Amino acid sequence: MPKLQQAVRDLSWLLSRGYPRGAALKLVGDRFRLDRRQRLAVERSACSEQSLQTRRQTRLPAAELVGRRVDIDGFNLLTTIEAALAGGVLILGRDGCLRDMASMHGNYRKVNETRPALELIGRELERLQVASAGWWLDRPVSNSGRLGAIIRDTARMNGWDWDVELADNPDRALIGLDSVVVSADRGAIEHCRHWANIARHLVDARVDGSPVIRFDDLTAD
Repeated sequence: MPKLQQAVRDLSWLLSRGYPRGAALKLVGDRFRLDRRQRLAVERSACSEQSLQTRRQTRLPAAELVGRRVDIDGFNLLTTIEAALAGGVLILGRDGCLRDMASMHGNYRKVNETRPALELIGRELERLQVASAGWWLDRPVSNSGRLGAIIRDTARMNGWDWDVELADNPDRALIGLDSVVVSADRGAIEHCRHWANIARHLVDARVDGSPVIRFDDLTAD
């Protein structure tokens, strides 16, 4: 852990000074002799000081979602909650976002936790009195249409006001909306008007036992 923590600090320091993410990650990873999975954890945990401030300024607390519409980065939220329910390792980044360690590589596969995860998300949005939710899925990812049908079916059975959109680039679509974006993807949360950290809220409040590796208290020194 001390080695990984220092790697997150170093990568964040480099990003704060404008170094390209890919080159900076290789430099830090090679210095600390990190394997592929360790580099992934460091990359998903680090961010520049500028990005950190932007994300903090635009984040809305879950309690402020009453009566609002949320638009959800579907795969981003769902795979994290699936991992949490399965007891998979989660990463808590410098920005306070919870992220899983999965990489889909253009393919999504329904797992035993898919429907329970959707039910858990839906019940929590209901408790938060969210008015409606849009689920945005990556059209190029295989099985995205099938997952969309499962989401619609889950909403219908529970009477939730959800809709599903398939888009070639959900991040680009999300940042142009006036609603609250639910995501932990840096491309979305750094450029949208407002975002909510629902994955962390949900895991903290409703899921026990999933191991969380914390990098949220690190400075880029």
